Amino acid sequence: MKKYIWALLPLVMLGACKKDFENLNTNPKLFPTVPAPTLITQAERQLSNALTSANVNNNVFRLVEQQWQETTYNDESLYNFDTRNINRQMWGSLFRDVLNNLKLAKDIIPGDPTVVGDVVKKNDIAIADILQVYSFYYLVTTFGDVPYSQAFDSKNNFPKYDDAATIYKDLLKRLDADVAALSGTASLGSADIIYGGDIAKWKKFANSFKLKMGMTIADYDAALAQTTVKAAFDAGVFTDNADNATLVYQAATPNTNPIWVDLVQSGRNDFVANATLVNQLNNSNGILDPRAAVFFTLYKAKPTDAGIYLGADPGVKANYESFSHVGPTLTTTTAPGLLLDNAEVQFYLAEAAAKGFISGRVAAAYYNTGVQQSFAYWKAGDSSPYLALNPYSLNNLAIQKWIANYNRGWDAWIETRRLDFPVLHKPATGAFSDFPVRFKYPVDEANVNPANYKAASAAIGGDVVTTRLFFDKNAMPK
Repeated sequence: MKKYIWALLPLVMLGACKKDFENLNTNPKLFPTVPAPTLITQAERQLSNALTSANVNNNVFRLVEQQWQETTYNDESLYNFDTRNINRQMWGSLFRDVLNNLKLAKDIIPGDPTVVGDVVKKNDIAIADILQVYSFYYLVTTFGDVPYSQAFDSKNNFPKYDDAATIYKDLLKRLDADVAALSGTASLGSADIIYGGDIAKWKKFANSFKLKMGMTIADYDAALAQTTVKAAFDAGVFTDNADNATLVYQAATPNTNPIWVDLVQSGRNDFVANATLVNQLNNSNGILDPRAAVFFTLYKAKPTDAGIYLGADPGVKANYESFSHVGPTLTTTTAPGLLLDNAEVQFYLAEAAAKGFISGRVAAAYYNTGVQQSFAYWKAGDSSPYLALNPYSLNNLAIQKWIANYNRGWDAWIETRRLDFPVLHKPATGAFSDFPVRFKYPVDEANVNPANYKAASAAIGGDVVTTRLFFDKNAMPK
């Protein structure tokens, strides 16, 4: 009898599988679809991480901009970005972890039951698109031509690269449409870890970023730059540090400040202060820049010494114990990521006023406000004595933007190329190339999408770090 039972058992099981196959193969703990707000949360976090990270596999711009110098490894300080495939990490983090998540969110929102109300859906889509515009800005100002019109098409494994200037102009149109689409007050709420879903703040951010985009192309297309800047200014841009686009990291992993992860949790001593920045801070027309005390620690040859701010020469591998270190303000678990701040906006307004793009306050007034706001952000005290010795001039404007962009190396690099000042390329001893004015395409692109890679490389003038991109019209001074 037993053998008959065992013989019938497979038939019983087969019937059960046929009847409940779908239920048995469905994980009850997984959402059938991902709620769109969670994708936006993740995209914001990944975007901030990409801009904030100090990991040399992901973000090397503090080294390029001679804010920091390396100790253990030295390749990146010498503009060798190929050994670690750094360009692949940057490309992947923006395309895969940020832009793709935002694209998925925009596709899901219209039918997402967790997003209630047409106004909320419209606002959420607009915010996601603003973040996409922001992300593409860094791609085209870093690489040049990139996949755009055919990006994220699952049916096309070999997307073409669109012209960077054409992409840029389309991004401006998208930004205008996004601002027009924002209305009311309801949106992502706490799922938005930058502004908490505050629609008014997102409008001001979009206008301020539009101002930034306008000034970035001032040398490329002055007419478009002027109309873009004036429209953004008239619509309302940042006026205070309370407007800053900030992502506050958490005390518990995995949502901690990436710099804490890279410098403290890892137990690594890979960076010290760079002499280029430290020397500027030590002697800003006869005065010590108070921000030095926030940026770096004092170096003491002996414990009883008063200490000085001392930086290592750019490109020269440094002994960690012999120089100033990264200040503790940056290395706490909750130190924020910063996507755009008022000091930067005020410096753009100063330049715009000097060029006649906007009217009202004179350039010097915006410049002074920019310095004051930078001091306030870094809690560096009264800026009046400093401004008295460092008044407005075009050169001082470029220097102050560079200093204010401390810890925001990617933005500092864009501005250094655009303004051709301060001159940072001369002191990089033993560099692999001239000062890099773009990053090469990832080697994966050459291998997987060779025809479009070759076309894009030829279109921009060669896939090398010395090819100037469309907005960078002037050669770096020698």
